[in-house]
Formats: sequence, structure tokens, C-alpha cells
Amino acid sequence: MESGSGRAAHHVQSLERGLAVIKAFGAGTPRLTLSDVARTTGLTRAAARRFLLTLADLGYVRSDGRYFGLTAKVLELGYAFLSSLSLPEVVQPHLERLSAEVRESCSMSVLDGTDIVYVARVAVSRIMTVSIDVGTRFPAHATSMGRVLLAGLDEDALRAYLDAATFDRLTPRTITSASALRAELDVVRERGWALVDQELEEGLRSVAVPLHDKNGKVVAAVNISTHASRTSPEEVRTGLLPRLRETAERIEAELAVAPAARVS
Repeated sequence: MESGSGRAAHHVQSLERGLAVIKAFGAGTPRLTLSDVARTTGLTRAAARRFLLTLADLGYVRSDGRYFGLTAKVLELGYAFLSSLSLPEVVQPHLERLSAEVRESCSMSVLDGTDIVYVARVAVSRIMTVSIDVGTRFPAHATSMGRVLLAGLDEDALRAYLDAATFDRLTPRTITSASALRAELDVVRERGWALVDQELEEGLRSVAVPLHDKNGKVVAAVNISTHASRTSPEEVRTGLLPRLRETAERIEAELAVAPAARVS
């Protein structure tokens, strides 16, 4: 039901006006006078003054007596939204952008026991004999995302994983021993990325990098997967890896202001 003014009966006009005052400030207008705010928002000077002083009382606006400006506290309004997002919701748009750029499938996973679990994915073609969807699990030791996730574990957690893992041979190339995997993880940890070449399935080549939270802890991994007939290992390293790293940096920058993002 709407009121006679065309607004819904529940509409709170004062909230709308207060938000309009905040939105009056921008990159090109970081400091405004009372008259500027009134003109930009269409409010009277008296009304604009009341809103500005109220926002100042709440800590969202500061004033030197003539000019008004927003304070950093306004960022809390954005933080509330970002922190309510799950990690996949934060990451998905970045994966979609990356996939469109490289024209390859891109995914994110987390470690669960001795497996990785896909929690976000953008697929452009079917390059495996099995369909990969959110929730799909693969043994961590044979995947690029698994390797960067394992490389991010502390020694106790890594030892527990190595004791529990079975290291099944999935292709002739698969690493099948704890000692060989540990040596490979040392390399991954040092360089910050993992390239797995046809160890999970013949023809499948993938590269992965870790995602860190604001404290530097590895919380997930993202990858690009391609068919070996399409992209050589060198092309993966020189063409795909830089774009994957750039994407991870953008995701981490967003996660830095969304510390409460959930995995699911």
C-alpha cells in the first residue's frame, strides 16, 4: 500500500534524506558547505543542517565550522554488508571475470580432511570425465588447489594430513608418497603457487594460488584449469598464472574489509 505521495506507507522519509546527505559527498566533493549539501540534496538549509549535525553527533561527519566531510566511520556501513557475505559470494564475481578473460574454467575450494571441496566455480567447458559442481570433492594431494592449501598448513596440521591421506595413484603422474608430496609442498610454499600436470586426470592441467585472510592465514584456494592439448605448462605459467594472481590479490583486498566472511 502506498501513501498519497506515491511512497509506500512504511517509507521513512527522514532515513531517505539522511542517506542523501551522506551520498552528497564523493571523490570530487569530499568537503561541502551547508549550502552545497542543501543544493545537492534538495533540502532546505535548516533541514540539511539538522541532518549534518545529527550525523556529526553519530560520528559519521566532521566539520571545521564551515566545511563538512565524511569520517572513516562511514565505512562501517559497507563493512556490515561485506561481513554478511559468505566467502563464495565474495569470490564468485571475481571468478566470473577471470573466466571471461582467460576463457577457461575457474574454481575455489577449501580443505576438508584429506580432500578439497569446491565451494565456487565458473565452468566454460567440460575437461574432465566427471562433472564438477559446488560440493565436488577430490583428493588434495593430486590437485593444484589441494597443494596450495596443504602448503598453508602449520607443521602439526600437515603431519596429521600426511598420516591420514592414502595417496591413491589416479594417473601415472600422480604423487603417491608422503615424502614426495612434502618435498613438492616445500616448493609450492616457497613460490606461492602450484601447477599440477595431469595428476588428477589425464589431459587436465591446472594452476592454483592461495587466498589469505587479513592475518595472512590461507583460507581457500583458487585455480584455473585447462586441457593439456590447449595450453602448455609454460603457457600456464606465463599466461594464466599472472592473471590468477591478480584476481587473488583483488579477492584478498575485498576479504580484508570482510573479516567475518563465511565459507558457506
